[in-house]
Amino acid sequence: MRILLCTDTFLPEVNGVTTVLAIMRDGLRRRGHAVSVVAPDYGRPIADESDVRRLGAVPCPGYPQVRLSWPWGRGLTREFDRFAPDLVHVVTEGPLGLFGRRYAVRRRLPLASSFHTDFPRYAARYLGDFAVGPTRAWLRWFHGAALLTHTPSEATRADLGAMGIPRAQVWGRGVDTAWFRPSRRSDARRAALGAAGRLLVLHVGRLAAEKDVATLVEAFRLADARLGEAARFCVAGDGPKAAEVRGALPFAHHLGFLDRQTLADLFADSDLFVFPSPTETCGLVALEALASGVPVIGAKAGGIPESLRDGLTGFLVAAGDPRAFADRMVELAGDESQRRAMGEAARAFAVGRDWARELDELEAAYDRLTCRSVAATAPSSWPTTTSVG
Repeated sequence: MRILLCTDTFLPEVNGVTTVLAIMRDGLRRRGHAVSVVAPDYGRPIADESDVRRLGAVPCPGYPQVRLSWPWGRGLTREFDRFAPDLVHVVTEGPLGLFGRRYAVRRRLPLASSFHTDFPRYAARYLGDFAVGPTRAWLRWFHGAALLTHTPSEATRADLGAMGIPRAQVWGRGVDTAWFRPSRRSDARRAALGAAGRLLVLHVGRLAAEKDVATLVEAFRLADARLGEAARFCVAGDGPKAAEVRGALPFAHHLGFLDRQTLADLFADSDLFVFPSPTETCGLVALEALASGVPVIGAKAGGIPESLRDGLTGFLVAAGDPRAFADRMVELAGDESQRRAMGEAARAFAVGRDWARELDELEAAYDRLTCRSVAATAPSSWPTTTSVG
C-alpha cells in the first residue's frame, strides 16, 4: 500500500501528535508499506528524512512554537501524483492537511483524517465563546470528506458525533512500554535534580493557556507550601506561558523541551505525575507516565479518564481545582505503600495499551478503505473533475 501523510507538525517538534505520527510512519514502513510524509521544515532534520518532504514554514502569530507552511504553488500536486498514493491521511487541520484533503477529494482517493486537538475549546480559550460555532463548522466541513476520522478517546468521539462529524473511530492511544519503563530509574539522575531522599513531582506538557497552566502553578504552590523539603517539583515543556510558569514557580526545576530518551529517563525517575489539562483528546504523556510506573494525578476531563483508573493508577481531580490537586499530591507524598501499589497498577494498565495492537487496527482500517468503492461511498459533495489547481 502507498500512503500519503499530510501534517502541520512533525519531528523534531515534540508533542503528542508528532509522537503518534512517528509511530504510524515507522510501523507502516516495517510492515512493508510505502509512506510519504509532507510536513513543515523546522531547520533541524531528523535522522531519517528519506520519506519526508519538508516545506518552508514561519512561526504562527501569537504561538511561535507552531509553524505554518504554505503548500500552494510548490508543485506538490505533481509530487503527489508521482508518489501515486493509494490513500491519503490528513493528520492535522492546518494548511498542509487542507492541501492533502483537497488532493484526495479531487483525485477521488480514499481519505482518512485525524482529530487530535480540541480546537473548539482552544477557540474559546484564545478568542472567546463567539469563535466556537465557526470552529465547529470548519471542523465539520474539513472532516466530513473523510471516510474515516481517527480520534484517541471515546469522549472525543462522542464530541465529534455531537458536532456532526461522521465516521469517527477511536484509535491512537497506545504507548511504547519497552521505551517508557520503570527500570530506567536512576538514583544518580535523581540526585542531580535535587531529589535524593525527596519526592519528585513532575509535570510534562505544552505550557499554554489551553493546558490550564494556572491550575498547575497554583497546585504546585499549595503543595510546596505543605510539603517543603520533602518534595522536589519539576516542569518539562515549553510554550507561550513558559516564562510565566518559570517566574511563578521559582522553587521548581524547569527543563524545557526534552528529547525522547531524556524524557523517558525523567518519567522513570519521578514519583508522581501531575497533569491538570482539561482539553486532552488522549493525554499521551499521562500514558507514558503510567508506563513508567508513576501514579498520575489528572483532570477528570477529556480523554484522561479513559487512561487513568481513579484510586488504582492515580487520582482523577475536578478540572480547574488546584486545591484538590495539591491535596492528592500531599496524600500520596505521605503514603509510600500506596504510591508503590499505584505505580505497579499503572505499569500493568499501560502494558495493555501496546502499540502493536494499534498498528494492526490501523493497517486493517487502511485495507478496508482502499478496497472500498470510493465512487459508491464518497460524500456527495466530492467534485467529478480530476484536475487539481
